[in-house]
Amino acid sequence: MTTFVALLRGINVGGRNAVPMAELRGALDDAGLAGARTYIQSGNIIVDATGSADALADQVHEVIASRFGLQIPVIVVTAAELADIVAANPYAHETEYRRLHAIVLPENPDDAGLAALAERVAVARAKPAADDADSITVVGRVAYLHTPGGFGTSELAKSVGTGARNPVSRGTARNWATVTTLLAMVTAM
Repeated sequence: MTTFVALLRGINVGGRNAVPMAELRGALDDAGLAGARTYIQSGNIIVDATGSADALADQVHEVIASRFGLQIPVIVVTAAELADIVAANPYAHETEYRRLHAIVLPENPDDAGLAALAERVAVARAKPAADDADSITVVGRVAYLHTPGGFGTSELAKSVGTGARNPVSRGTARNWATVTTLLAMVTAM
C-alpha cells in the first residue's frame, strides 16, 4: 500500500462544482477506497491504495463523474512526493503561508510549456498594478508562486493561471498552510 494525496481542481469555488466532502468519502468507500480522508472543502483526499498515481487519479475522477456528474481534473502525488514538494520550496523564508502557493502540475512542463509560462509572467509584469516582488519558480512539476503583497491582488497570480499552452493553467494550487498540513497528516499515518 502507498499513501497518496489526490488534489481536485476547481471544486467548491464560488458556488461552482459542489462536491460535499462527506459524500465524496462515502463514494470513494463504495468504489473500494476505504478509509479515504479529506481535508477542507477545496478537495484534498488522503488515501492508502495499491497501483499507480495515474490509476488512482482516473479512479477518483470516475467516482466524481458518476456520483456528482462533474468532470474534475485530479492530480495525485505520493506522500513521498509531497515531502519532496515541501523540501524543494525555493521560498522557505516566507513565514506567512497565505503568500505562498504550490501549483501542482499534471506532469513536468516541457520547454514549450515553460516558454508559455514565461509569456504569462511577462504579461503580468507589464500591467501597471504589477508587484515586482511577486515571483514564480518551477521545480519539477510544481510551480511555487510567491505573492508577498497578497494572492488576491497579485497580477502574477491572475496571469499565470491562464493561457492555453501554459502548463500552470492545468495545475491545481494549494496555499502553503494546506500543503504543510497535508504533509503532517500523511506523516502521522
